[in-house]
Amino acid sequence: MSKIEVKDLTKIFGSHPSQGMKLLEEGREKSEILKKTGMTVGVNKATFSVEEGEFFVIMGLSGSGKSTLIRLVNRLIEPTSGEILIDGENLTKMNTTDLLNTRRKKLGMVFQNFGLLPHRTILSNVAYGLEIQGVKKEEREAKARKTLEDVGLKGYEDSYPTELSGGMQQRVGIARALTNDADILLMDEAFSALDPIIRKEMQNELISLQSKLGKTILFITHDLDEALKLGDRIAIMKDGAIVQIGSAEHILENPADDYVADFVRDVDRSKILEASHVMKRPEVVMTHKDGHRMAIRKMEEVGASSIFVVGKDDEFKGLLTIDDAIKAYKEDIPLKDILIQDVLSVPPTTPLSELIEIAVDSKYPITVVEDNKLLGIISRVSILSGLVLGKEVENDLETETSEVMSR
Repeated sequence: MSKIEVKDLTKIFGSHPSQGMKLLEEGREKSEILKKTGMTVGVNKATFSVEEGEFFVIMGLSGSGKSTLIRLVNRLIEPTSGEILIDGENLTKMNTTDLLNTRRKKLGMVFQNFGLLPHRTILSNVAYGLEIQGVKKEEREAKARKTLEDVGLKGYEDSYPTELSGGMQQRVGIARALTNDADILLMDEAFSALDPIIRKEMQNELISLQSKLGKTILFITHDLDEALKLGDRIAIMKDGAIVQIGSAEHILENPADDYVADFVRDVDRSKILEASHVMKRPEVVMTHKDGHRMAIRKMEEVGASSIFVVGKDDEFKGLLTIDDAIKAYKEDIPLKDILIQDVLSVPPTTPLSELIEIAVDSKYPITVVEDNKLLGIISRVSILSGLVLGKEVENDLETETSEVMSR
């Protein structure tokens, strides 16, 4: 069961939304409905689901309906039609008491303008949600202190919002949502008011927090780079409708229509794609138990000048060149004593922008290693083709790049 499930969610603003609904059912466009009835289509039959622990981003330009959509999800705005399910429970059918309880226990909201109470200390701001719920002071403040430590604000408990920078105030807003121990964070343009450098820091902080705490996040933004950086999946909106949902890589490679294609045309792929997107399995590998003859034979079979050596469970041991293998065979030197171990290694999540700099100084293919296990290798050609040509063309180049990959 999905953590959040939205089905045909629609919001029409105006005095007679039923008129707008009828025209929507007839397939009329948002602009035509406005002209005919004066009704504004805020959200048009939005359907999507968010899994537990997923970072789901909704993005679009101003007026696309994204902020309306997130307010519909927690019923700050009443929908015209459709369903919103949180853990399988339908918010659209809840009475006021049940809705308030669901908001307090399951949904944490983080706004663009921070929404802090200026006359309260940081500790009191963070504990405010628990105070409303009637939690005893000692318990709520203990939880608030722990959350402030999680977001890097330990020591600021007795400060006031005006004494903190914009980025620090937004951390307070996030801490307040987390202190309620809500499973789901709803974040509406949470970083839009921040300076670029602070905004980047907050993005990284949020990724780290989500990884540590496993929260389900529904994040609204108008910034494509932010959406591509943060989202496990992204929903792109236009005129109140969702036009495409997919991972960053899927949207970059397979835009659903001309609108999305124009949107992503100028994206810096080096900031979005990661090592895991362009790595390949080594053409030839050997285990640490293989001898000199086996190493030489494997390289001869594929015409490679080097071979990657792994241990038990693919544990990366190093690189062996054909020249060193022949020398070791002739002089009876153990292979483990001549392995090249200073091969550059990166984790699978390394952005291509960083790989470009690394590749310049790399004599051999870069290894992709996680938990000391060899996952794949990356050549300079793999990086360039991933940036410029895309996966399909990169695969066509596989034969031509084999010599480079085995250097």
